Amino acid sequence: MSPQSQTAARTRLRLLLPLAAVPAIVALALAPIGQAVLRAAGQARPHAPDLAVFAMLSPAIKIHLLAALAALVLGAVLMAARKGRRFHRAAGWTWVALVGVTAGSTLFIASLNHGKWSLLHLFTGWTLIVLPLAVLAAKRGEIVRHRRNMMGLFYGGFAVNLLIAFIPGRALWLMLLG
Repeated sequence: MSPQSQTAARTRLRLLLPLAAVPAIVALALAPIGQAVLRAAGQARPHAPDLAVFAMLSPAIKIHLLAALAALVLGAVLMAARKGRRFHRAAGWTWVALVGVTAGSTLFIASLNHGKWSLLHLFTGWTLIVLPLAVLAAKRGEIVRHRRNMMGLFYGGFAVNLLIAFIPGRALWLMLLG
């Protein structure tokens, strides 16, 4: 096998492994409540944000939700903005801090699994490992690795977790659809 085809095979594996692992983790985590989730999803009624629901959340969930929403917006701006400029670096450090707070706050949230961490906390571990590695890659000038890690965190982490956040019964579901 040529070096180019070996690199292509590694790249495919790097893409396919998370595409298979993420749905498996989510399915296993939600299996015990799957039917209740599907029933509640059928009763979704979009409405203006119910701030009374937000007021009743624990401090950890409030911090998590606000940091995640800020990181989602700033991350979208960073994905669209030109890279390597002063704005990218300053906003990037802010995004790293927001993602760190978002991931770190999940260590204090265990309501989905009756007071214990769930399989979804694997995403927390992944984020807390990959985030500093992505920063280190940028510091070392490994731009391709930095880009791949940061895009994985943004698209994989936020796209997947945004869907998870709208599981019936969770805070965003109750605030906007419940």
